[in-house]
Amino acid sequence: KLSYSKFTGTMEAHINTVQTGIRGLISLPFASGKKLKIVAFGKGADSSGADVSGTDDTIEEINKDKVDFDLLVTTPDWMPKLAKVARILGPRGLMPNPKNGTITDDLKKAVEGFQAGKTEYKTEPKANVIHLGLGKLDQPTEELSANVKTLLQTIGKTRVKQVRLAPTMGPGVKVDLASI
Repeated sequence: KLSYSKFTGTMEAHINTVQTGIRGLISLPFASGKKLKIVAFGKGADSSGADVSGTDDTIEEINKDKVDFDLLVTTPDWMPKLAKVARILGPRGLMPNPKNGTITDDLKKAVEGFQAGKTEYKTEPKANVIHLGLGKLDQPTEELSANVKTLLQTIGKTRVKQVRLAPTMGPGVKVDLASI
């Protein structure tokens, strides 16, 4: 009700945590509606369900600064080849990393997980704050509240100081942690 944008905005959670360095993966029960364009490198990339199966030509395109995807998933044996484009992928947060589940031997499982709503949460580098989009504002309230509860249970109530929910454009609303 507080959103004043003329488009369907996203409901965002802004969480103040006890410390920095909190990170992990979460599978939201109701996907946030954003369709990810995924590129997969490695054995079995063709049958993984990814939008693009990566080849040496794809690496050349990335090297020319043509990055038109949201996520890059790879097997460990392709990492030396991808190291050539690390200076392009790194600053954009697209470099594969075992901590966020983008380096794996089972590409099909990883791609399905990310398409089903698996996302990474982490605190900002110099502040103890997590920002995460939890769904579109036109989703039913029950779905959005289930996503919020899942997120807070995953992070852990002892590590959370304060939670504010806000639309893309509009004021934030403080959440009473005792009510969850």
